[in-house]
Amino acid sequence: MISKACELKRNKRVRSTSLPTEQRRRSFALVDKGLSEKEAISEASRCLGTLPCQSCDICALLCPDLCITWNEVTEQIEVDYDYCKGCGICAAVCPKKAIDMVQE
Repeated sequence: MISKACELKRNKRVRSTSLPTEQRRRSFALVDKGLSEKEAISEASRCLGTLPCQSCDICALLCPDLCITWNEVTEQIEVDYDYCKGCGICAAVCPKKAIDMVQE
């Protein structure tokens, strides 16, 4: 069973800005402008934060029953318990240990 900790909003990715295509063709200027210090810290905190679930989707990728999905509307991880066979792979691969398997 997914713990309540997984019902967190997904952090938005910070994208670096880059030169438009036309300017790239006419110069040797740096294409990728990179991130500011604040943006880099924000981006790094998506994966390295202390929150229980970082919405990395590893559980969904490795679920053999394909019953774990990300709901774009509610911005939460959802488990279809009608298809889940309780194998525990999701709990085993979760790097933050945000998934608990409980016997019902």
